[in-house]
Order: sequence, then C-alpha cells, then structure tokens
Amino acid sequence: QVQLVESGGGSVQAGGSLRLSCAASGVIGSRYYMAWFRQAPGKEREGVASIYIGGGGTTEYADSVKGRFTISRDNTKNTLDLQMNSLKPEDTATYYCAAGWPAYSSFTDYQYTYWGQGTQVTVSA
Repeated sequence: QVQLVESGGGSVQAGGSLRLSCAASGVIGSRYYMAWFRQAPGKEREGVASIYIGGGGTTEYADSVKGRFTISRDNTKNTLDLQMNSLKPEDTATYYCAAGWPAYSSFTDYQYTYWGQGTQVTVSA
C-alpha cells in the first residue's frame, strides 16, 4: 500500500524559505510522476511542480513559482522535496504531495492516484 506523508510546512515572513518533504512508502512503479499541488482557501487546487521518476527526471514548474521553487527526488531517502525560496504571501496554501500517471499534463490533479494529507504553508507580509 502506497502512503505519502508531507512535512516541513510552517509560517514564514515574505522573502523567507521553507523546504517541504514527502516521504513515500510502498511500491508505486518504475516510471511515474510525482508532484506538489497547493490549495488556498476559496481557490482551486493547482499544480506547483512535478518530476518524472524513472524517465529522466524531467521537471515542470508553474509560472508563478519558476525561479523560486525547486523540486527534487532523494532516492536514498525515498522522499520528494520542494525547496521554496523568496516566498510571497500568495504562496500561502495547503501543499499536497501526489504520485501517479497523468496522461496529458503533469498538473492534472484528478489523474494522480496517491495523495498525502497536506501540510500548511503560511507566508506573512
């Protein structure tokens, strides 16, 4: 059984940094996508960053986080990390880790099979 558990959320001032981590247990597959999504109150869930595991490590970022966020996979620890720098108040949201096989876009949330419970990130002005 696959389980994803996020950690690393918290509160930070604008301009600060946080590092999120998603611990994965169980066998997902040989090639699959992992991604970070976020959802702010009253807004739809949106893709933040994704990485293709087992297929070259291709990454993709939402325009709003390009140059500030970095997604990475630590194979020794079996974790998916999201380094977030230069945080802005608009980055405030619950962040979710997901794994699966999206067919069209790595940010199509409903095509992901496995989800974590989420971790809160709050950025104050």
